[in-house]
Amino acid sequence: MKNEFKYTKTTVSLINYHFVFCPRYRRKIFNIPGVETAFKTMVMDICKENNIDILAMECHIDHVHMFVSVYPQTDIPGIMHLIKGVTSNKLRALFPELKKMPSLWTRSYFVSTAGNVSSETIKWYVDTQKTRY
Repeated sequence: MKNEFKYTKTTVSLINYHFVFCPRYRRKIFNIPGVETAFKTMVMDICKENNIDILAMECHIDHVHMFVSVYPQTDIPGIMHLIKGVTSNKLRALFPELKKMPSLWTRSYFVSTAGNVSSETIKWYVDTQKTRY
């Protein structure tokens, strides 16, 4: 993976974040047929609209790993609020099984920054989630 610097009129940056977040009560929502594909499509659309580059994304049965590259103006809570809010509404509308839950995602999440050195390691870790168990 090649790290791409992001350019604006006044900045050059390389900001990568590794996110991990879970459905409420760690429910195994990605075992429901079609949820993972719909979720990934929605997230790709959301990120494209908001200038967030997805470097890697993988869903396990009860959590999501995302590795993204953003501009410095993008705030961390805003990324999670956007992704969780939009996907919660749309997935619950598409899948009746998910309507029973009071909310789809927990309010919490893990985030870690990554520079040049550890970006390859995190990308490998996210990409190999399904093959490690």
